[in-house]
Amino acid sequence: LALLACRVVGGSVEQALPLAAGIQLLHDFSLIHDDIEDNSDTRRGRTTVWKQWGLAQGINAGDGMFVVAHLALHRMAEAGVPAPVALEVLRRFDQTILTICEGQYLDLSYEGRLDIGEDDYLTMIGRKTAALIAASAGLGAIVGGASQESAKALFDFGQSLGLAFQIQDDLLGIWGDPEVTGKPRAADLYRRKLSLPVVHALRHADDRDVLARIYRQDEVGDADAGAALAVLDKAGSRGYTAGVAERYYREALAALRQVRPSGQAGERALGTIHSITEGLLGREA
Repeated sequence: LALLACRVVGGSVEQALPLAAGIQLLHDFSLIHDDIEDNSDTRRGRTTVWKQWGLAQGINAGDGMFVVAHLALHRMAEAGVPAPVALEVLRRFDQTILTICEGQYLDLSYEGRLDIGEDDYLTMIGRKTAALIAASAGLGAIVGGASQESAKALFDFGQSLGLAFQIQDDLLGIWGDPEVTGKPRAADLYRRKLSLPVVHALRHADDRDVLARIYRQDEVGDADAGAALAVLDKAGSRGYTAGVAERYYREALAALRQVRPSGQAGERALGTIHSITEGLLGREA
């Protein structure tokens, strides 16, 4: 997204490569620390850094990658990005990291709480997944020399896309096909994850007490997961969540319509972003 956004507004891919690397390294360092904070032994089927090398080395590796992410951005000058633009990108990059830390604070503080409302949940994911995707698109535009209007539109696009992407993940975490997602059926229910369908059911289901009891248990068995699914289905939480995801996808596409591409290369890049966004709607993996 960073590379494409830069191309949309007339910049070159080479200008945006340091930013794209920095965004990826930012994401990776946050995952190393996230695995420590969540006490996760595996990620994507592989042993996590802290579990493999110990807690102290896990923290140190994450801290080191945080620095390497910044060093990547410092190479913008070598790529021909003007100094004032590079400084602005660095400032916004650090603000994004702080926002993600705020989102992680909220995520951790919500653990074990069943009184979280939809607005609380959206605020939390808006400071995590959405903040990172917004930075990818918006900062890519700034590196490429975007107008204030186009940069704002791409920030808005990324924020809406990030919300939609995470909410779609919430659906897959409960109702996704294990053969497609690579995760067990209803995995998030077994983990007692407080995703949007669960937040909705805890507020609107007639038998919300059943779901609350299951989420207060230390472990969730197969019968519990089946009972929780029944509560969600009866409350219409799957359809409601899908509707929220679609609304944010539509908002993302509406924001793209406010972007003014530069030349044919910009139009092609904008078309690619548009296609990616449409392709994510209703994704199954």
